[in-house]
Amino acid sequence: MIKRVFDLFFSLLGLTILLPILVVIAVLIQLESKGSIFYRQTRVGKNSQDFKIFKFRTMFVGSDKKGLLTLGDNDSRVTKVGYFLRKYKLDEMPQLINVLQGTMSFVGPRPEVRKYVDHYSKDDLQILQVKPGITDYASIAFRDEAELLKDTDNPEKLYIEDIMPKKIALNKKYIANPSVFTDVKIILKTFQTIIK
Repeated sequence: MIKRVFDLFFSLLGLTILLPILVVIAVLIQLESKGSIFYRQTRVGKNSQDFKIFKFRTMFVGSDKKGLLTLGDNDSRVTKVGYFLRKYKLDEMPQLINVLQGTMSFVGPRPEVRKYVDHYSKDDLQILQVKPGITDYASIAFRDEAELLKDTDNPEKLYIEDIMPKKIALNKKYIANPSVFTDVKIILKTFQTIIK
């Protein structure tokens, strides 16, 4: 209950304060390339229910058909504005709408696409007992995930066999000891990581 009140209050506050910045970003996206402002992708949420996640569009339209993983800072599918948004995680800001809707929380396991959830073991599925979040331990630990994937011949294999299990372990650590204090600590650490 406390977590939901926290989410409601700060998502409303965030959307209100950030509205001018959100509008500027929306205009820049529209000026640079054709397509919608938002990229809405189906992700797996609490109780394994699919939902649409809101993100600012950072790639050219149709880029997701060439693969779901972003490979390094110079992925040719990413627009110039998109590169800047990704670097400072500004593309994630529209997820405040998801938090307001109740499909996401500020802190919780980052939601995956169904393709990768299908690789979860039975024990891993416990992650889906809580709402996914905008940030978590894994978001901090794998801040440069795209760069890791760029330096391998088989990004998909590296993600499924090496990166994803480590993310899952961090998610289990989070859900084992949930608290508002932990959430605030993760949020502050996320900002610190982005600034660095």
